Amino acid sequence: MQRKAYVPGLALLVALASGCSAASGDDGSTDDSKAGVPKSAAAQPGKYRTLPEPCRAVSKSVLKDMLPGAAALAEADATKEYGGTADLTYDTDRRVGCRWKDETADGVRRLTVDFERVVSYDPAVSDDDQTKELYGKKETAANLPAPKSSAPAPTSSAAPTPSGAPASGAPGTPSVPAVPPSGSPVSPSPSESSDADGLRPRRLSGLGDAAFVNDVLSPSGSDSSSGAGQRTVTVVFRTSNVIVTIEYTAQAAASAVVPDSKELQEQAQALAGKLVEQFSE
Repeated sequence: MQRKAYVPGLALLVALASGCSAASGDDGSTDDSKAGVPKSAAAQPGKYRTLPEPCRAVSKSVLKDMLPGAAALAEADATKEYGGTADLTYDTDRRVGCRWKDETADGVRRLTVDFERVVSYDPAVSDDDQTKELYGKKETAANLPAPKSSAPAPTSSAAPTPSGAPASGAPGTPSVPAVPPSGSPVSPSPSESSDADGLRPRRLSGLGDAAFVNDVLSPSGSDSSSGAGQRTVTVVFRTSNVIVTIEYTAQAAASAVVPDSKELQEQAQALAGKLVEQFSE
């Protein structure tokens, strides 16, 4: 009687193959997310994926106000000045900038605009949160002064009149002069003080998601006693995952006066407002 051949190795292989098939997922899907970070928990990307063309972001009407010397140039030269010079960049979707220079007999004005789109490479941190952190570092570096308290100063009650002493205004009592003697220093009026305080470096409201203005006056050139100086006003604002920095500088000639803070701050903030509107479109 012929005996059948028995191959135990073949049965073992079949059993192993069946076990592997049963262990695999029913839907055949694979999870390619990073360990410990489920796909559902990944932070959302920022609102903006591109940046504006920087030299075209500032309108000609704004440039005419901020670069007054260009109006006296020949048309071709004025057009070139208004066109600005783009900053060298290797990724125009991440960072771009443009700069302008205006020279007159009174001095030089410079304007720079910088756009930075922030991207977070941490899947647990959103682009917006990463932008908030970077903006916070810029604000800290500006070293803005603490805002003054608006609480009124306590008033002291009048001291009682000693017994027997003549009351103020009584006959025979010399009156106290209402104004200081000639040559004495006079304190500035409250309106003058408030105007000066209103131009201090500070946070700004109603401009993007967050904003601040800085104002720095420094000597210009080697002779700081000549009266010439340089004032630089910087406005920085954040909108979603983009940070915009505007730097406006006025450098006076030796015989000229540096433009005051009010003029430069108003123009820089007006430009910032127009750029915010472009991001809202």
